[in-house]
Amino acid sequence: MKETLEQALESALSRLVRDGILPADHGVEARVTRTREREHGDFAANLAMQLARPARRKPREIAELLTSALPPVSGLAGVEIAGPGFINFRLDDSARVRVLQTIAEAGADYGRSGIGRGQKVQVEFVSANPTGPLHVGHGRGAAYGATVADLLAFCGFEVTREYYVNDAGRQMNILAASVWLRYLERRGVNIPFPANGYRGEYVHGIADDLAVLLGDAGVHPAGRVLEGLPPDEPDGGDKEAYIDALVERARELLGPTLYRQFFDHGLNAILDDIRDDLAAFGVHYQSWFSERSLADSGAIEAAIERLHERAALYEKDGALWFRSTDYGDDKDRVVRRENGEYTYFASDIAYHRQKFERGYDRMINVWGADHHGYVARVRAALQALGLDDTRLDVLLVQFAILYRGSERVQMSTRSGSFVSLRELREDVGSDAARFFYVQRRCDQHLDFDLELAKSQSNDNPMYYIQYAHARIASVQRTAAERGATAAAANGPEIARLTLPPETDLLVQLDRFPELVAGAALAREPHQLAQYLRDLAAGFHAYYNAVPFMNAEDAELVAARLALVGGIRQVLANGLGLLGVSAPETM
Repeated sequence: MKETLEQALESALSRLVRDGILPADHGVEARVTRTREREHGDFAANLAMQLARPARRKPREIAELLTSALPPVSGLAGVEIAGPGFINFRLDDSARVRVLQTIAEAGADYGRSGIGRGQKVQVEFVSANPTGPLHVGHGRGAAYGATVADLLAFCGFEVTREYYVNDAGRQMNILAASVWLRYLERRGVNIPFPANGYRGEYVHGIADDLAVLLGDAGVHPAGRVLEGLPPDEPDGGDKEAYIDALVERARELLGPTLYRQFFDHGLNAILDDIRDDLAAFGVHYQSWFSERSLADSGAIEAAIERLHERAALYEKDGALWFRSTDYGDDKDRVVRRENGEYTYFASDIAYHRQKFERGYDRMINVWGADHHGYVARVRAALQALGLDDTRLDVLLVQFAILYRGSERVQMSTRSGSFVSLRELREDVGSDAARFFYVQRRCDQHLDFDLELAKSQSNDNPMYYIQYAHARIASVQRTAAERGATAAAANGPEIARLTLPPETDLLVQLDRFPELVAGAALAREPHQLAQYLRDLAAGFHAYYNAVPFMNAEDAELVAARLALVGGIRQVLANGLGLLGVSAPETM
């Protein structure tokens, strides 16, 4: 009905322009919103007030002209002008119940739209370094990114879900060195483990595999490994300098071929684990993009050359710098170090340039909040390349904070002291994890309450919504046992749905498509989570107050079964978009 009313207003506006009453260059679009208070009708428009300045008329005068020019609208009981010039629309009962027919006809597609048709969108999310298993912090980005992508796809956008695999660079080299040291332990060579190495149990498992695969091929005596290295942090040295020196020693002793085996075995083992973990979490990608491919294809050199052409680079102290401050960043950034190696930022410049080359109309990066300082430099690079940085949206997700009782759990992939996403799923289930992760705005801190997530109570919002769906399924089973059937969604019995809670539920059901579209465009899945909570609350209150199986009035039973059937469908559709199941029994 919202779209129908907007079309009617546009028709009235066009008619007034044709008649010369309103200027053709008014620059205003007809928009209709739902009223907050029922006494103001069902929908309202402030079109008259927006037209007042370009038309040089009083808003109420324009409102009167518009309402007089409105074409007939089926289901419209009345149109009123209120206040300074609001146009309020009041629906009749037939218009309100019409939503049940729409739901019945669309089924699982109810709420789907074509607002994004013809637009290509890439959503890049998680993209955690493959240096260890995903932890609960990564889980929030996974749930949020997947839900945003699903909402956009449901609204007609052509969506590519992408994981940017950081399979090059310093952290992966530290992982390779860590695996090598654990491998040496397996082969009887014990070396003090570096303070800045990766200590998790998963590193031991990778080393075990390599010990079987390589035998003694990668073994070197401890003295040769440690000879000439600077002191590590426990010995009063710099842990960063020590680990970098250890990586170089591993390269030297192993040689390029054998070193690559340690590097790739660690990378592939962890990446396979990440793929499996995300798939079990209901998160799937169309693309796994390799950072290493940027160097292999020459994309980094090409991006740097483009910046050279646009005079955006300069040399200083043997390094190559990007003039980031010319484009709004707080300081210039190194893109090539003194040793000739490109920085991670240089790879990111090439990666984002490549996104544009792939023809996406909009690119969405879902990053952890700790990357907030990185946004300005990426935008600066896009501007320097001559690209439209407004096509890039960067959404920052606060990491979830997990509590065991009153104790906060510290998480560090490097130390190995963390709670993995897999452990969380096994503890509370994927449904609860997916829902709890998206029930708040992504930029708000989230304290993840494990006990609440597992509880079967009305305080658990996910359980409360799922229980509404299961409760309706139970009602439908009971009705079938008693020989009662739901009325046809366009049947005459539907007109019996006149109680205030029934009217409220019908309005809520009618809101679902616009709610989905709004959540998608705003990148705010929490809007959908809250909507489902409200719909479930409305149903539970209705269920507790109204008898469904009143055998003395079969028509009313049939109408109410049709209503709750519509509620069940919308609950299922909404939960599906959040990556949460809709159980029939609980």
